[in-house]
Amino acid sequence: MNNINSKRFVALGLGLFLVLVLGALQARASFFGDVWDSIKKPFVGGTPSQGEGNEKNNGDSASSQKEGVPLYKPALDYEQAVVGAVKKASAAVVAITVSKYVPIIENCPFSPFQNIPPEFQQFFGQDFNFSQPCDTGKKQLQEVGGGSGFLVSSNGMILTNKHVVSDAKAAYTVIMSDGKKYDAKVLARDPVQDLAVVKIEAANLPTIELGDSNSVQLGQTAIAIGNALGEFRNTVSVGVVSGLARTVTASGGDMTETISGVIQTDAAINPGNSGGPLLNLRGQVIGINTAIASGAQNIGFAIPINKAKRDVNSVKSGNEIQAPYLGVRYIMVTPDLAKKNKLPVDYGALVRGDGENPPVQPDSPAAKAGVQAEDIILEINGKKIDKENVLTEAISELSVGQTINLKINRQGKIVELSVALGKRPTE
Repeated sequence: MNNINSKRFVALGLGLFLVLVLGALQARASFFGDVWDSIKKPFVGGTPSQGEGNEKNNGDSASSQKEGVPLYKPALDYEQAVVGAVKKASAAVVAITVSKYVPIIENCPFSPFQNIPPEFQQFFGQDFNFSQPCDTGKKQLQEVGGGSGFLVSSNGMILTNKHVVSDAKAAYTVIMSDGKKYDAKVLARDPVQDLAVVKIEAANLPTIELGDSNSVQLGQTAIAIGNALGEFRNTVSVGVVSGLARTVTASGGDMTETISGVIQTDAAINPGNSGGPLLNLRGQVIGINTAIASGAQNIGFAIPINKAKRDVNSVKSGNEIQAPYLGVRYIMVTPDLAKKNKLPVDYGALVRGDGENPPVQPDSPAAKAGVQAEDIILEINGKKIDKENVLTEAISELSVGQTINLKINRQGKIVELSVALGKRPTE
């Protein structure tokens, strides 16, 4: 009997052991199954769907689903979007080379003893073969610079930077993406912005779609295309929009210009990219690459395309760029300036000369309307003038011939004037 009881006891123990082992294995399988289910969906099936318990684990999931924003976008889709944007735009991106006639320097015979009196030259002999560089008056056409641009009309109208085509004595050549070359003529240079329009004689050319720079947002993808270093045509770099409404001072050669309201990007912009397009993922132009920050890495600036649309339309209609003109010199009022000068307001544009130039240009629209020195322009057409909306930017958004209303603080009193904007002089 004892032997039988012992066998039953052992059998019962083995049974319990097997039950425990099987239970543990099932629990482990269930655990790893849950883990796999939680991590596999972003990689193989898009976003988790509602009703699977994900809302309890991630509070952002439900809100993202309601807004229609996917939590994860496959990298392949993003790459295809970039490739598609480049393919759509690249055929309309051109390289612009700048050429000038430069002196041909030759080696001319030279005697180091030519200034010695003749009676002493005989002691030095005549068997010396010296030469030195000299200008014989001969010249040759030589490439001296370059930039980029893009076609905005099928008959050969190209938008670029003014500083790319600033030399009136230079010759310009446009090189298409397929290698074809055309002589180019500068149709117009913007008197205010770093923009210019050039023309080549051709037809049925590919054009680029202009986007809306007012809708650009921080963090969105930015694609720069251009003639990098004046050598590598249609070079592509990708980054993001890293800043908006920046004001920078750009310099190159003998030119220095303050550019306001520009887009900042970390997409690599190199010398030679100037005038090329900054694109969004739709292949639309959102800016014109114009400057880089020296001493920094991947900080570039582009003029918003909406600022260039007026220039393009102006040239299409009359072969010139007309910029609106008020005719005042001013200082933007800040709280510190207001306190220092005991001004009645701490914002606006203080009409004041700079010692060499008068505060109000004679015979200008401002002078005709009665604007005076030390007036503070507070508003244009009801829009406040301050650091977010400087006077130059406010005027640039208007049109030649347009009548505007100025709200002015004149020694503490409010004065309202109507001004018909003129055409900005070219000089």
